[in-house]
Amino acid sequence: MIEHLIPSWMLIPFVVMLLCIAVLPLIPHVGEWWEHNLHKLYVSLILGVPVGLWLCFHGMGHELEHQMIYDYVPFILLLMALFVTTGGICIRGDLMATPTTNTLIMGLGWVLASFMGTTGAAMLLIRLLLSTISQRKYKVHTVMFFIAIVANCGGLLSPLGDPPLFLLFQKGTPFMWWMQNMLPEWALTGALLLIIYFLIDTYYYRKEPLEHREADARETTKLQFSGLINIFWLLCVIASTMFINSTYIPAMGAHDAPWYLKLLREWCFILIIAASWLTTKKQVRVNNNYSWTPILEVACVFLGIFATMTPALMFLQQHPLPIHKAWEFVYCTGALSAFLDNAPTAMVFHATATTIDVPGVELVAGIAPEFMKAISMGAVFFGALTYIGNGPNFMVKAIAEQEGIEMPSFFGYMIKFSLVILLPVYVIVQMLLI
Repeated sequence: MIEHLIPSWMLIPFVVMLLCIAVLPLIPHVGEWWEHNLHKLYVSLILGVPVGLWLCFHGMGHELEHQMIYDYVPFILLLMALFVTTGGICIRGDLMATPTTNTLIMGLGWVLASFMGTTGAAMLLIRLLLSTISQRKYKVHTVMFFIAIVANCGGLLSPLGDPPLFLLFQKGTPFMWWMQNMLPEWALTGALLLIIYFLIDTYYYRKEPLEHREADARETTKLQFSGLINIFWLLCVIASTMFINSTYIPAMGAHDAPWYLKLLREWCFILIIAASWLTTKKQVRVNNNYSWTPILEVACVFLGIFATMTPALMFLQQHPLPIHKAWEFVYCTGALSAFLDNAPTAMVFHATATTIDVPGVELVAGIAPEFMKAISMGAVFFGALTYIGNGPNFMVKAIAEQEGIEMPSFFGYMIKFSLVILLPVYVIVQMLLI
């Protein structure tokens, strides 16, 4: 129960934080400054510390403590565990870049994304895919579909799949809820995108110059796998997320439980991270171009997001947004997820949904199941509409550009791909299933 009314001006730091993420990378020279993680940390502290002090001064330090210790810490440690374990698995090779082969790689990433995270699946397969299509002339469409299929939409079936789902899991959604309730949305979206990609890639494959196709056939190499011990550590991450919680260990959920017991799962994540690092040969991570930079970027940015988001979520519980139908949640969540970050966006609309009374239904994490489905779809799927909608999008784009592929601009990506292919698919899925 929130005892103090949150003034509307307390939303300003949260809005500024999100605008920094969305806008600063696009501004010449400023974008170069923003690339440094230390600068992101400065911005997070400049915006987050005053918010924290204000909350503590007005007797709402408990809400801030819960947000930072019991939401932010588990969120970052799960992402780090997935990042470290998947970053220790290396797949190298150069397959024939036929439409069938490329579609199979996409399909594999689609399935893996829900179990190793969209970031993990994208980082595991992007270099294999780029190596496979390296002799092709027409490559850009493949990278754009990879961003949508593997780096975003595939992660709908579990809290491991995408950060917004893990935050909703933290709010009390059962681990298997998405698998049990959103399989049709996941399957239909995947089938439509994979079919469309296969048809488009077939068209471009037939346009390939003969010398490119001959080089593709001539320069193939066999697949090589290394760092497979990390499959075991990845399974440990999955098992820890599923079973080390208050459902299976009631003492973790006790009101007077000490903090170190409430964070028992996170201690396991730390041990798994250390074990993965120590049991993986250094050369494997070198071959993967492994770097701590992406996960440190997430940690710095989300420190500010979680701190400034605290009063924003409390404000929305006191002043709900005027939306009441599931389809409205899909598109409102989706619109913000495309241009801001999908994880805090999911929290904003979850807070809104908690204020809507739907009689006669069993609630999921305090909201009606139809709203949970709508928020999940909007946050996960619509993050693919722009480069800034989800963390892996920019990572995949940067890796592709390092390989010499000229990717479309921010708005070029939307005009050529997301608005003409992704959005119609999402509308079809929403109209049929939500």
